[in-house]
Amino acid sequence: MSINVKRISGILFPTDNTELLSWSINELSKLWGTPEIFSETVPFDKTDYYHEIHPKLSRAFVSFPGLIDASGLADWKHEAISIEAKSRQPIRAVNIDPGYIDGARLILASTKDHAHRIYLRDGIYAEVTMRFRFKKWQSFDYTFPDFASGVYDEFLSRVRKLWLMEVKHET
Repeated sequence: MSINVKRISGILFPTDNTELLSWSINELSKLWGTPEIFSETVPFDKTDYYHEIHPKLSRAFVSFPGLIDASGLADWKHEAISIEAKSRQPIRAVNIDPGYIDGARLILASTKDHAHRIYLRDGIYAEVTMRFRFKKWQSFDYTFPDFASGVYDEFLSRVRKLWLMEVKHET
């Protein structure tokens, strides 16, 4: 049985280098198709977790066309890691977080283990980052502060609505 979801990716990049965002989207497009929905670019200023990339970061999200089997999440993360490796200047210049949205949740892939993450395979973990409940996105105690702030909710909701339409047409 396959579970069809909407593939998304978050892209963290130096605020003063939007060319890296465009480059990252182009690289992802070669693998997953032309993005269909773009988020606003938002300052990544709730934590300094990725300070080794750049002191001033921004994040944007894209979603990709069609429904896809969720079981590919580990592969998507490995593809993202390959793109990150190509961005080295000498360290990686972007952080790419693939994941998916369905009617109930946002799942993101990670290479880092933690109590709330489930091991998939090949060094990749899955995390339920947000859930959709009572007609809104809700965070958990472990949800990254930028997600918990609600700044991405509009994008997540747009992708969720697209998922709902596409699932309806699939049946």
